[in-house]
Amino acid sequence: MIANPLNQPGPFMKFCGMTREKDIYAVNEARPLFCGFIINVPKSSRNLSLRDAEYLAGLLSEDIFPVGVFVNEPLSTIVQMCQGGVITTVQLHGDEDDEFVDAVRDEACPSLIIQAFKIRTPEDMQRARRSHADMILLDNGWGTGQRFDWSLVGEVGRPFMLAGGLSPDNVAEAIRELHPWAVDMSSGLETDGLKDEDKIAKAAEAVRSCVNDKENNHE
Repeated sequence: MIANPLNQPGPFMKFCGMTREKDIYAVNEARPLFCGFIINVPKSSRNLSLRDAEYLAGLLSEDIFPVGVFVNEPLSTIVQMCQGGVITTVQLHGDEDDEFVDAVRDEACPSLIIQAFKIRTPEDMQRARRSHADMILLDNGWGTGQRFDWSLVGEVGRPFMLAGGLSPDNVAEAIRELHPWAVDMSSGLETDGLKDEDKIAKAAEAVRSCVNDKENNHE
């Protein structure tokens, strides 16, 4: 596992919304930097209980960061998951403010805090740029599987993750156009609502082809 991924240029991968053992085995083969688990979000079809998240995270390869994805979750739960070693990374996907972000950093002590923002207007981008989180995630919304208007991104001024409608078919285009620090995929890795190991493998291959192109261009 990279000690401090923020010091690395990327592009990296985050595969999110794992719910089954076979999903984890596919992720371990694909070797993204991050694997996300949606915890205590009943409205999500990918929702996990604390116990199930702990079990699946325990199956991950040691070089993959387990990410807990939370929506307006009490701080105490996040602290419990981090201090218990279930997750190393916290993703906030609700209405959390900077004060809450700071409290997570101080009390849960994760390796990384990611804050997600729904991008609809230039003002949304301004809010994202000001976030106290270590990393911002630019998204279309909650699990819509649709991409937002990329022209809104502009000059971000800080490293960011890109989500929303990404799949093995378009992730390379997204990387070439927007140069995110990492890409985040969930529904684009699914067939009939479940993770598809072939799509996971193809997504990893597409991202790594961009990494190789980047390295070759610097030689």
